[in-house]
Amino acid sequence: MRRLLPTIIVAGLLVATPKRPALAQDGGDVMDVRAAAYLRDQYLADLDTLHAKIVALATAIPADKYAWRPAPGVRSISEALMHVAGEWYYFAPMSVAAKAPADFGAPREALPRLEKIADKSLVLAELDKSWTHCKAQLSGVAPASLTGTYRPWNTTLPRAAFGMTGDLHEHLGQLIAYARSVGVAPPWSR
Repeated sequence: MRRLLPTIIVAGLLVATPKRPALAQDGGDVMDVRAAAYLRDQYLADLDTLHAKIVALATAIPADKYAWRPAPGVRSISEALMHVAGEWYYFAPMSVAAKAPADFGAPREALPRLEKIADKSLVLAELDKSWTHCKAQLSGVAPASLTGTYRPWNTTLPRAAFGMTGDLHEHLGQLIAYARSVGVAPPWSR
């Protein structure tokens, strides 16, 4: 009996452990709808946090520092902020099968056009406009449409979403370094 006790305990725990929604099936290519809804909500929450911090930095950095860049050939502060706005218009929604605005155009033409916006008030307005679009697109995505693969990147939708948030976290880090280089501490770290 003493030898069987550990086996009985493990078996009991396995039976008593509540089932979580399946995160993947068929080799990781398909999610169930509950897991997809959870992923969408977590993705949106992470992007919302990124948006709040990026806008806080953009607001805290003085307008006369928006042209600052760490070296020739590297994005300026305004260009980095507008690059993020472009990702909210295009790549973040696309990573979960939503769409860019109808008037946005192809990213190869639209993104360089956005990065030319350098005036602080226009940058802040574009950040708000792009985030409003991104959030509306993501909030409107039906979980059932998130259970497949994302063709443009030939990957699963969860991997595309995590890739996008990873990229945006890198831009947040870049913008924190830029802000500190021009004498601005991130508002949430004061």
